[in-house]
Amino acid sequence: MHQLLYRSHEYFRVYYFYLQNWNRNARLPYNNIYKNICSVLKLIWVTDMNKIIMHIDANSAYLSWEAVYRLQRGDTVDLRNIPSVVGGDEQSRHGIVLARSIPAKKYSIKTGEALYTARKKCPDLVVVPVRYELYMMCHNAMINIMRDFSPKIQVYSIDEAFLDYTGMEAIHGEPLEAAYKLKNRIKNELGFTVNVGISSNKLLAKMASELKKPDMVHTLFPDEIKEKMWPLPVRELYMVGPSTAPKLYRLNIFTIGDLARANPDLLKYHLKSWGLLIRDYANGIESSPVSEDARPPIKGIGNSTTIPFDVDSMDEARKVLLSLCEMVGMRLRQAGYCAKLVSVYLRNTNLTGKSHQKKFVAATDDTYQIFNRATQLMEEMWAGEALRGMGVYVSDLVPNDLLQLSMFDAPNERRRRLDQSIDEIRMKYGPRSVIRSIFLNSGLAPITGGVIEDFKMMSSIL
Repeated sequence: MHQLLYRSHEYFRVYYFYLQNWNRNARLPYNNIYKNICSVLKLIWVTDMNKIIMHIDANSAYLSWEAVYRLQRGDTVDLRNIPSVVGGDEQSRHGIVLARSIPAKKYSIKTGEALYTARKKCPDLVVVPVRYELYMMCHNAMINIMRDFSPKIQVYSIDEAFLDYTGMEAIHGEPLEAAYKLKNRIKNELGFTVNVGISSNKLLAKMASELKKPDMVHTLFPDEIKEKMWPLPVRELYMVGPSTAPKLYRLNIFTIGDLARANPDLLKYHLKSWGLLIRDYANGIESSPVSEDARPPIKGIGNSTTIPFDVDSMDEARKVLLSLCEMVGMRLRQAGYCAKLVSVYLRNTNLTGKSHQKKFVAATDDTYQIFNRATQLMEEMWAGEALRGMGVYVSDLVPNDLLQLSMFDAPNERRRRLDQSIDEIRMKYGPRSVIRSIFLNSGLAPITGGVIEDFKMMSSIL
């Protein structure tokens, strides 16, 4: 009965999607709409075991988005064509490379290395700051285009998403044709490039999108695994990380093909159930659905800043703290979580740091509650010395649809709706489109933000 209801729900979604899109395609005459809808629904039923999944991955996302933003505002230099990186605070010597251009790769600059060492490798390196608000605007624009191709989208990270194209052939053509349409629309309308991988499951679609970059479309169906995937180094397989790869090397497993053909008992002995899982992945076995409700399994969301001047008054400190909490709250809501624990970090002019944390009685994503708790923590541990760095971190996360109400920390529903409305405006019109009056003429940024934590998700292993 459950399956029947689920399938009926799917059919209704496709029917509705079809009605929204039929008039956009000249191949769909009005008098044949019923026939075409029936064909789509029939195709879904027939192809239930033969899914068409796409994985869309923005190429050098942070750097590309920054480059496009600057070009649209008159900049004559494309960051993608010169040695450049997106990073943190270079002056503090603590910033790291978050994204790099292709020319920067030629200098052996790696993602995650210190800006200080990257600068030594390339003295002319251009370093641009992190702008999370811009990244979210670009992410949302990309997802909106994807929704024209399917009603089923699963966000995988800020620059990646899965799209279930099963049964959509009557609207946008064969999968390969649709993938090129999608890729070219993003390029022409938004100014940046993506890779699109096509297969019968999420794993293979993701592996396909990684085969060759940038601005490419690749297929990796089960009958192509031996040719396209098995010759690759085993470290390139999804979920084979830097700690797993050396263990496989010691077992004389160097390619994905070696892993696919490896003795399962041997893998289980050395790697437990993990070994069997990655062996399945090496053989292209993965069955998780494209789920719109999937949330990134992140442990926490943090935000910090290095202040260019001494903060020695409580009024200024609260403003900096509020600007940090604004971004933390927004990111928390976008990820679909509420937090039970708030931590505050303070760093003085001597670079000595201290932190304090406290739990809520009930989890929240309310910016006001997070700020109030963060202020309490700051007041409890700050002796008034000049500050040069502050940070806010929320953790112990729970999905926001599982929020338990409490008589002590009861969320203000009106305030939550206001937060969500403000988030939407900021994502559409920029972070300064709505600011608190307290920041007017203050000289302080109304929102201070970094980048969302990376997350990995394939729901079959969660």
